[in-house]
Amino acid sequence: MSPTREIPRRDHPLLPVARAYTNYFTPSVEGLENLPATGPALVVGNHSSIYWCPEVWVTFLAMLERRAADQPCFGLAHEVLLKAPVLGEALRQFGVLPAAPEAAEGGLKDGGAVMVYPGGDWEACRPWTERAKVDFAGRKGFIRLALKAGVPVVPAVASGGHDSIFILDRGAKIAEVLRLNSLVRAKVFPITVGLPFGVAPIVPQIPLPTTVAVSFLPPLTWSTEPGDPDDDAFVDACFDTTLDAMQTEMDRLRAEIPDPLRTGVRNHLAGLPGPLAGLANLLS
Repeated sequence: MSPTREIPRRDHPLLPVARAYTNYFTPSVEGLENLPATGPALVVGNHSSIYWCPEVWVTFLAMLERRAADQPCFGLAHEVLLKAPVLGEALRQFGVLPAAPEAAEGGLKDGGAVMVYPGGDWEACRPWTERAKVDFAGRKGFIRLALKAGVPVVPAVASGGHDSIFILDRGAKIAEVLRLNSLVRAKVFPITVGLPFGVAPIVPQIPLPTTVAVSFLPPLTWSTEPGDPDDDAFVDACFDTTLDAMQTEMDRLRAEIPDPLRTGVRNHLAGLPGPLAGLANLLS
């Protein structure tokens, strides 16, 4: 293990907090058997709900469940989070790496399953009206990374998280005026509506208890066969194939749970004791 990458801890005291947090979103996970239990793999997900991003924790905890302690799991995060007091150190101990190609490549070389979200803040801050859309903003670095490393790419498609926050606009123009890209590598300044702040920019509104569904797909064929990371046409084709597969799965998840908020509230009610659980039938 490289000295620049800590061995992820499976006994970190904040892991129960992460599990309690994801339980708020009454998550469901399917297809976990598609994630290799050993060896390197690139797990590619779609991002949601700005800073709350429950799909990240649902996916990462599922990865920890699938793989033994000697088979490391890593995730990539914005450097702002990793520099935060207390939180940054805890994230590094979980196995979180800086969102940079070199860090991801290093995690794969260590035999890890590395979780990436190519859409980044652009996708996580898409308008609520686009909540059922997978949007990587044309970013193809993960394709070249997988081809260079020769590792399988496992999509982890998530639905429901973006229903928990009402984002009116990415605020891309505001971010441009504020020069956020050069300051903190951010191209968005999202405008949200919710409690307790009403209509407001970027502040953390209380997320709604939507159900988050995550589906791990089988490794994409292009990632299990030899390919040239310097062949732009091939990379473009791999990107299109990946996006099509993930959007198709997103559409299936949305058809299965068309109203994640209604489902989430019903799930919480069903967990209440005695007669209170009967309230869930009202939302069936």
